[in-house]
Amino acid sequence: MRKEYQMSIKMDYDVLVVGAGPVGLMLATELKLAGVRVVVVERLTEPDTALKAGGINTASVEAFERRGLLPALKAVAGPPFVGAGHFGGLHVPAGPVDKEEPSLRGRGPAWYMTIPQIEVERILGERAAELGIEVWRGVEVRGFDAEEASVTVHLQGRDDVRVAWLVGCDGGRSPVRHQAGFEFPGTDPVMTARQAIATVEGAEHLGRGWQYTPTGVYVYGPMPGWVRTFEFDGPPMDREAPVTAAEMEASLRRVSGADVRVTEVTRGARFTDNARQAATYRRGRVLLCGDAAHVHSPFSGQGLNLGLGDAVNLGWKLGATVQGWAPEGLLDTYTSERHPIGAWVLDWTRAQVAVMRGDTYSRALRSVVSDFLGTRDGATYYVKRISGLWQHYDLGNSHPLVGATMPALRLDDGTRLSDYTHEGQSLLVDLAGDDRLAALARAYAGRLKLVQGSSEGAGVSGLLVRPDGFVAWASDDGTSDSAGLAAALTRWLGDETGRSN
Repeated sequence: MRKEYQMSIKMDYDVLVVGAGPVGLMLATELKLAGVRVVVVERLTEPDTALKAGGINTASVEAFERRGLLPALKAVAGPPFVGAGHFGGLHVPAGPVDKEEPSLRGRGPAWYMTIPQIEVERILGERAAELGIEVWRGVEVRGFDAEEASVTVHLQGRDDVRVAWLVGCDGGRSPVRHQAGFEFPGTDPVMTARQAIATVEGAEHLGRGWQYTPTGVYVYGPMPGWVRTFEFDGPPMDREAPVTAAEMEASLRRVSGADVRVTEVTRGARFTDNARQAATYRRGRVLLCGDAAHVHSPFSGQGLNLGLGDAVNLGWKLGATVQGWAPEGLLDTYTSERHPIGAWVLDWTRAQVAVMRGDTYSRALRSVVSDFLGTRDGATYYVKRISGLWQHYDLGNSHPLVGATMPALRLDDGTRLSDYTHEGQSLLVDLAGDDRLAALARAYAGRLKLVQGSSEGAGVSGLLVRPDGFVAWASDDGTSDSAGLAAALTRWLGDETGRSN
C-alpha cells in the first residue's frame, strides 16, 4: 500500500533511530520486522563498555524469547542471583516468594537473567545485521527540522537524511529531546554514587554486602575488586571526568571509615538519583524511547528493562503507522501505556534512596521495609515488581489476561506460544477449534497469524495477542465472545481492508 506521506515527499528512510544501544537496536529490529525502512545512527564508533546493567528481568527475557533470541541470551548468561534481589541494599529472600501467584506461575525460578548490558547490545547488534539494518557508527546528529509530514536530520560527516519519523534513543541527556522541546520535569539529585573495578589494599577491613553508615552506604564484592559507594551530598562537580583511584579511595574512606587504599581503577563510573520523565513521549513526528524519555538511578536494574519495554511497545505501533494500516490513535497509546510504567519506576528508585540515607528516619524506615520484604506477601510483591510481570495496560476488558503479557502456554503438540511470535505479527490463538477464527485471520492476512491447537489445563480457549506480547482479547468459553474479538481486532489492527481509519 502506498503510504500517505509518500504521496508528495520522497523519504530516504521511513524511520531514523538515534542511538545504537540496546534500546535503539531493539526498536530498530522491531521496526524492520514490521516492514519499515529504518536506519540507526550512533555517535560512538564502538559499543560502550562502561559498567552498566548486569541483568535483564523476566519481562525482557520473554521479549527476547518472542523473537527467537532466548538461546543467544542463555549462551552468555551467568549464574542466577542468590535470593530475589535487593531494595536499596536490603536483601530480599527468595524462600518466601509465592511461586504459585498467578502472574509468577511458570515464569521462574529466576526473576533476572545475569547478563551484562554489553552482551545484550551485542546480541541485538548481530540480530540487526542479520535483518539487514544499516547502523552508521561515528555519526552524530547535529540537528533536525521537523515539519508536518517529514523530518530532515542533519548529520555530521554525512548528507542530510529525510525521514517520516525520528526516534531519540540517545540517552538521558538526549539532544533529540532537547531540540524537540519536550518538557522534562522531575526531582534533582541528592546522591552521588561511584562504582569501580579496582585494586583495593586493606579490603579485609571492609564489611561484606551492603553496609550502611552515618556518612553513606558502601558495597564491596561479590566479585573481588568491585566497590561501590553512595554519598548523599548532592551531585558530582563533573560527571564526565574519569573516576580516578584517588577519588574512589577518598569516597570509600569517607563512607566506610576503614583504612584502605585504592591503587588502580580498571573501570569506573558515576551516577546520581536525578529522576525526570518527559511529559509526553511524542511531539509530532519526533518520539522518545528509553533513557531519552526518563532518567533515574539504576537501583534494582530497572532502566534497561524499562527501555526495552518501551521499544517493543513502540515498534509495532510505529510500524503500523508507517505501513498505513494503524487504527486512529494507535501511536498515541505508546505514551498512554508506557508513561505510567516509567513514572512507577522513578518512584521505585526514589523510595530506595529514601531507605539508604544515614539519618534517623531512614534507619527506622529500613527496619520496617526489611521486615515487610521478609514476609510472603512482601517478597512476592517485590518479585512481581522487579520481574516486570506486574505491568498491565488498561485495555478496557474485564478478563484478567487482557492487558497482561501472554501466558507461557505450551501446546499439546510440544510447541510453545512464543514459537509463533518470531516474525512480529499479532497472534489469534484458537484452542477451541472454531472455524470462524480462521476466517478472521484470513481477513487480516499479513498482520495476524492464526495458531490452532490444544493446551490441556490452559484455562483459556481463545486469545488475541498483540505483537508486543500483550493480550488484547481472551475468552474462557469457546469463541462465544465474537463481538468482543471483533472490537479488539478493529481497535488494534484496524479494518479488514488494511487502511487507516
